[in-house]
Amino acid sequence: MRIAIAGASGLLGSATVAHLRGLGHQVLALVRRPAENRDERRWSPDEGRIDAPGLTDVDAVINFCGAGIADARWNDQRKSELRSSRLNPTTTIAAALQPGGRCRRLLNGSAIGFYGNTGETMIDEATGQGGGFLARLVADWERAAHAAPVPTAYLRTGHVLSEHGGFLGKQRLLFQLGLGGRIGSGRQFVSWIHLADYTRAVAHLLTSTLTGPVNLTAPNPVTNAAFTEAFAGSLQRPALVPMPLPGLRLVLGSELVDEALLSGTRVQPRRLLDEGFTFTHPRLAEALSALG
Repeated sequence: MRIAIAGASGLLGSATVAHLRGLGHQVLALVRRPAENRDERRWSPDEGRIDAPGLTDVDAVINFCGAGIADARWNDQRKSELRSSRLNPTTTIAAALQPGGRCRRLLNGSAIGFYGNTGETMIDEATGQGGGFLARLVADWERAAHAAPVPTAYLRTGHVLSEHGGFLGKQRLLFQLGLGGRIGSGRQFVSWIHLADYTRAVAHLLTSTLTGPVNLTAPNPVTNAAFTEAFAGSLQRPALVPMPLPGLRLVLGSELVDEALLSGTRVQPRRLLDEGFTFTHPRLAEALSALG
């Protein structure tokens, strides 16, 4: 297949590009700077523009665009950036696709933040929208993708585990110094997925008939306390002292801490499992060990 990828330089995008090329697919990266070779095409998602021939010469599009949810304090400017960095690229892609054209598949970024704080209840794609800023953001993101005139799946992604960057990258140094610990009570659930399984799931969905929401999480979510213990153990470090909530609130703001760190979502990838997708790293201890 010939596949256009938006957000190809990020953690998920770069890993997916490498995986798809390894499977023999041709990848076209949408870039904001001038294109340097035939595998790149310039676009300006904030202006709604993709250089000719647009998306008329690809079989599928994958959109990973979006500023990092927990990379900065949620003031009004940051919230606006979180929205525009997702909605503008999605709207531009949806508008560039043609009914009956060559492109027959859109995989659009999304997140399990759609569900909000669901406590200890096990949920799946049939669960409705939760409350809070993140849930509203994800719902609007998916609504923008729904306008695309091709079969579309929403990649409701959990915490992606990788050797460099991502969810673990934000914590690794603290844990290596023996300063890592649970957040709050530690009872909130963490729904995670190994990067290798993430890229395999994306490749699977390119040829699947699934549309709408698809949870990209491993089938065995754990509590924050269990995650903390396992991660510290994989680094051979203690994790005895809880993260200081007053300090986190001071740096990141109460809204971000409450929604992104203290809330829990116990997610099952029901639609992937029902299609027979097999996870290479279904359990946390083995997934962490595989990262090295």
